[in-house]
Amino acid sequence: QVQLVESGGGSVQAGASLRLSCAASGRTSSTYTMGWFRQAPGTERVFVAVIPKIEGTLYYADSVKGRFTISRDNAKNTVYLQMNSLKPEDTAVYYCAAAPVLRFSGTSYKWEGSYKFWGQGTQVTVSS
Repeated sequence: QVQLVESGGGSVQAGASLRLSCAASGRTSSTYTMGWFRQAPGTERVFVAVIPKIEGTLYYADSVKGRFTISRDNAKNTVYLQMNSLKPEDTAVYYCAAAPVLRFSGTSYKWEGSYKFWGQGTQVTVSS
């Protein structure tokens, strides 16, 4: 099993920055591709960003491209989501997720079903 714990959420004003962290733990030596999703009130959960375990392409949702950056620190088993120039429409619960693949093929990284493990979510609220 892999446990994922998000942190770093909070309430900020538009234009501010936040960095979310997702720490992975568990008695496993498996490698994972990591993704971030978010769910705003009254909407379905949507893809935000993904980073492969091995070298590969990073993908971002169009709504966050240029503002958000996903990264990982393998030594700490942690993935990050740096969020800059936050907008009220970024308000959502943010979830990290782990997929049991080294990297994705095609566009399957956008689908929730591609991920085996999920964190509990962390709330991000951006006010005008």
